[in-house]
Amino acid sequence: MDRTDAKELLHIKAWLGRAAEVVAHGKDAYLSDDLLQEAGDSLMMKLGEAANRLTRRGVASPEGVEWAVAVANRNFIIHRYDEISRELTWQTLAVDLPGWAAALSRSFALAEDALRNPA
Repeated sequence: MDRTDAKELLHIKAWLGRAAEVVAHGKDAYLSDDLLQEAGDSLMMKLGEAANRLTRRGVASPEGVEWAVAVANRNFIIHRYDEISRELTWQTLAVDLPGWAAALSRSFALAEDALRNPA
C-alpha cells in the first residue's frame, strides 16, 4: 500500500474513534449540546474530504463503505449547514460510522503495516 493512502486511511481510523467518543455521550446529550454537534460535523467533513482524496487516488472502498456518500455528506454540511437534521447526523455518527470502522478494519491493518514496514 502506498504511504499516502496508508496515512489517509489511518486519519480515517482516528476520526472514527473520535466519532465513537461523541456517540458515547448519548443521543440526548448530542441533541442538546451544540459543541458535540459541531464536533460531529467536523469529523464528518474530515471523513468526507479523506474519502474524496482516496477516490481521486483510485482507492476502492470496501463493502459497507461508500466514499461518494461521505463526500456528499461533507458537501451538504459545508454548503447547506442551515438545513442540517440533527437526527440524521446522529444516525450517521451512531449507526453508519461504526459500520465503517468494521468494514475498514482490514484496510487499517494494511495501512499500519505499510507504515511500519515501508517497501
